[in-house]
Amino acid sequence: MAWQLHYTSARHGPTGRAGFQFVAETPGLPDGVRAGVTPYLSYRPPPDAPPSPDDSELDLFPVSLLYDRVDGRPLLLRCRYLGRDYSGRYGNFFAHAVVAEPDELEGLRPAELWHAAHWTRRPARQAVLDPLDELTPGAALDPEALAAWLAASGPDDPYALLARIVDAVADVLGRGHGRVVLVADDVELVARWIAVVSYSLPVAAAARLSFVTYTADPDGAAQRLVGTTPAVWGAVRHHASHASAFDLREGGADGSASRFARTVADCWRAADLGGLDALGELAPLDDPAREGAAALLALCRRDPTVTAGEEDAAAKLLELRGAAIPAWVWRDLVPGVASMGPDLALAVHERAPAALRNAVLDGVLAGLAGGRAELLTPEHCDLLYRHAERLRAVPAVAVPVLTSVARRSPGRRIAVTGELLRLDGAGSGDLAAALREVWETPPSAGECTGLLDAHGAHPALAALPSRTFTRLAFPGGERLADTATLRLAERVRAVMPDGRAGRDAAVVQAYGTAITADPARAARALAEIAAAEGATRQLADEAFVGAAGRLARRPPRFRAELLAAVPPPVRARIAERWTAEPAGRARNRGPLLGREIERRNDLVEVVLRLRERGVAEPSLEAWARAAAGRWLAAKQLDAHLARSPELRAALRDLLAEDGG
Repeated sequence: MAWQLHYTSARHGPTGRAGFQFVAETPGLPDGVRAGVTPYLSYRPPPDAPPSPDDSELDLFPVSLLYDRVDGRPLLLRCRYLGRDYSGRYGNFFAHAVVAEPDELEGLRPAELWHAAHWTRRPARQAVLDPLDELTPGAALDPEALAAWLAASGPDDPYALLARIVDAVADVLGRGHGRVVLVADDVELVARWIAVVSYSLPVAAAARLSFVTYTADPDGAAQRLVGTTPAVWGAVRHHASHASAFDLREGGADGSASRFARTVADCWRAADLGGLDALGELAPLDDPAREGAAALLALCRRDPTVTAGEEDAAAKLLELRGAAIPAWVWRDLVPGVASMGPDLALAVHERAPAALRNAVLDGVLAGLAGGRAELLTPEHCDLLYRHAERLRAVPAVAVPVLTSVARRSPGRRIAVTGELLRLDGAGSGDLAAALREVWETPPSAGECTGLLDAHGAHPALAALPSRTFTRLAFPGGERLADTATLRLAERVRAVMPDGRAGRDAAVVQAYGTAITADPARAARALAEIAAAEGATRQLADEAFVGAAGRLARRPPRFRAELLAAVPPPVRARIAERWTAEPAGRARNRGPLLGREIERRNDLVEVVLRLRERGVAEPSLEAWARAAAGRWLAAKQLDAHLARSPELRAALRDLLAEDGG
């Protein structure tokens, strides 16, 4: 819930006195809120504004929308100039304040509320204001519209300007003090830029970025991002205590922006909102590791412009964050970053007489085996690979040659694996290390099946099927149900029934059963995946997540029967997955859309049908009570269950158990 306050100059306020005062408010304001809001209540027109404006000129005065925090609560304050007060004197303004609980802005950028419907132009006639149950953003500043606006923003380069502003905001947030000033004649332009900057930040960082769209005192503003007019800025800039000011009427041509800021600008240029989300996920904007985050994203996207210094920054970020790095980074990074081999320098003289070529080659191999293999270049490795049969007797040379070829030519990896397995006298440790290098990116399901068909249950290949299954499991297990993957699982269980590979193949087969079978068989398969003793944990976990996600699309009756059939610990894990997506959507995107409402209603119905079967899952029931607790959600659920009076009664019983 959010509280509202109206403030203006009035002849008779609620206390009977005249002058500036709170003239209306929502009852039940928390202690200290009114006093906390008071210091923000001011408005001074720009110096070039008409001193005695008539009604037709009032809309030309800039509107001030301020976002800050009062005792930990978000404060949104909108001020409009009204001209004359009740006595006919100029200088009156109307301030509409909204003070919310912290979770009311969860998933929202405050700048989205610039054109929100709850703002009023004049003070209310009554002294009592209704609370705001939800803060709903206006549609004018959604990311897609802002990307289109930037693309059409005149001949100057708005993206270079954006990069400079992002760097300035990052520095201010990192220091924890200072401000960035945006100068423009049009406050709408300032609001758009504040919104663009807000969407360029992770949600948590945007919540800490206080701002005001217009102030006549930018040098004294307490906010981090401050808007003002050229006339105001011209009067104060000579004694301003900061230098981070940007004239929004001009583009930016300064190429000194950081990679992070340039990446943000490039994402806006390409309308790549997913890229902005990915960047925010890797490192917060005010984190010193933000350059490493931008470089890491560039490496994941095969960007050839990453410098050696930026690669070092990315490596430091990986070392710093470790397991906290999202799984998609590892998935995208490994295939896109080439491994650097040694500085190789051996040459094979192809112009030697035919009768001497074998002897020359044998001498080259003998010299390389004597300790000079580190001199090999990729070109020489390609040449020696043409004589792979002669390499078999010299493992010390064959291993670096074969691994170099496989590293640079993924299509040859199966053939190279066969050559490695045929080496004479290669130690098991050397062979295992070479195969790990060849298959640094795990084989596809088809490649892995081909290896098993060609070489059977060779001990050196025992780990490859597990790595293949684990890679195919990300994200969400979707590829575990592919025909090639299931064929590989069947082949592994035929030739490697024991050990980790066989247990992982059983997990894959259980996944295929879980997403296609009737509720009883699906329940048994899910329980098998959850147990999965001795299987790769990452594979089993992702298979469970994927299967739970696929089963979440089934009708409520099917899902209730499934939940009733699984053991309680498995039921709790499924419940955690099924409730995670609606909760995440509510945090990140605001009000639910049509399809999301339907998914929520279906899941509540699952809870009710499960209760009919005499089975209770506490976490699901707690989620259902919270989901049905708001007025709008209750109305939607009532309509959803209109044809099932027994389920409507069950919902009432469920809510009543919590005092609802």
